[in-house]
Amino acid sequence: MDEMKKVQDSEPEMTQETAIASNPVAAGCICQKTKIRSKAEYTRLIHRLNRIEGQIRGIRGMVEKDAYCPDILVQVAAATAALNAFNKELLANHIRTCVANDIRAGKDEVIDELVMTLQKLMK
Repeated sequence: MDEMKKVQDSEPEMTQETAIASNPVAAGCICQKTKIRSKAEYTRLIHRLNRIEGQIRGIRGMVEKDAYCPDILVQVAAATAALNAFNKELLANHIRTCVANDIRAGKDEVIDELVMTLQKLMK
């Protein structure tokens, strides 16, 4: 039993960071690039996502409590607007930082990537 514990103790612990690094697709990330965000940007995005998550939980609660359909639809519209606002902020930050830096570095392929991203967002 002590030998088994020693083996377990010697194996590295699988954290979220190592899971993402070893297999980003399995971790829910289909991207291969990463971005270091400022603390302010990170905080703003996380706060928006927390509010959206709360809205979604509220909608679920309304469904569970058999709320009137139009009332639920109004809340879904509010959550959709919040997600759109999140997308706008993230896209603006992406253009100001990643896209601008890549263009300055002569990586014009970032323009095609941006066009594809916008096409996906506008479906």
